[in-house]
Amino acid sequence: MKIFRCQACKSAIYFENRFCGACGHTLGYLPVTGILSAVEAVDDHFVALTPERPKLRFCENAGPDACNWMIDAAQENPFCLACQHNRTIPDLSVNNNLQHWRDMEIAKHRLFYSLMALRLPLQTRQQNPDHGLVFDFLAEEPGATEKILTGHDEGVIVINLNEADDVKRAAFRAAMHEPYRTLLGHFRHEVGHYFWDVLIRDAGNIDACREIFGDETADYAEALKKHYESGPPADWQEHYISTYATSHPWEDFAETWAHYLHIVDTLETASAFGLRIHPTFTRDDSLHVDIDFNPYRATSIDQLINAWLPLTFTMNNLSRSIGEKDLYPFILSQPCIGKLGFIHDMISKIRDGA
Repeated sequence: MKIFRCQACKSAIYFENRFCGACGHTLGYLPVTGILSAVEAVDDHFVALTPERPKLRFCENAGPDACNWMIDAAQENPFCLACQHNRTIPDLSVNNNLQHWRDMEIAKHRLFYSLMALRLPLQTRQQNPDHGLVFDFLAEEPGATEKILTGHDEGVIVINLNEADDVKRAAFRAAMHEPYRTLLGHFRHEVGHYFWDVLIRDAGNIDACREIFGDETADYAEALKKHYESGPPADWQEHYISTYATSHPWEDFAETWAHYLHIVDTLETASAFGLRIHPTFTRDDSLHVDIDFNPYRATSIDQLINAWLPLTFTMNNLSRSIGEKDLYPFILSQPCIGKLGFIHDMISKIRDGA
């Protein structure tokens, strides 16, 4: 993600900020132009402190402090481009539901930043009643015997609100033997299933995808059952990006999709900070890189990977230096890079033709 500055005082600000900590100005994100702008109240609306000075108002979800995105002051729909995809939110009067939902929204808005930066097609349920993208944020009732499962089905993404509880999510990660489990990771993975439907199945790209990821007609339920009973194959790291990716071609695609979004967004942040990686301990060219390009407009998967590998090696060493585990605990084998390349090429065609 790029780094933003307050239009009023030029201080650096975070994507989620509602107010500038330096000058106190109210901040709002303008998704159409990709600017996090200082805004000022004028009568019944806000004006962005940009040269165009558009008339705006905040998304309805700014009320419970769950969104800082803005909409045109004349727009009838009270929700922003990201929150229009919400279908169900939890009862905000119950326990920690409000804070957990806010955490969900932070991850969801970062997801939509990436999807919009890549110019991917996004339809709401109103625009496409059969397959528009919607989110159900569901909270389990105390003592409930039926668990809410995070997943995707024909455009509907369900996320268990417990995933926003750090303690419970850590317990889930340990129980599932996962090296990495985050809210943003969930969003990126589940939306990968949605785009498999949109860009592979519905766009006539099944045969090409099948050559890379395998035959998706294999029984999904049986494949998951086998995965949880027997675990991944011994050589899984030679062919897959995670153990879960080994369970079924659909999950392989979704896991790879999520990692593609991890890569482009993290590299954009590195580029925004002007990161240059030139280690003094080696002259190995593969570890030397200037991250000075826009990853969302990368010309090839090689351009991304050639920057990503030295960056993650650096990040992991820094993380270990403060006693933490690797920030990116994954190995990208050549088959995995090939799968990432397939997704990159597919997205590039959509992006460049948008």
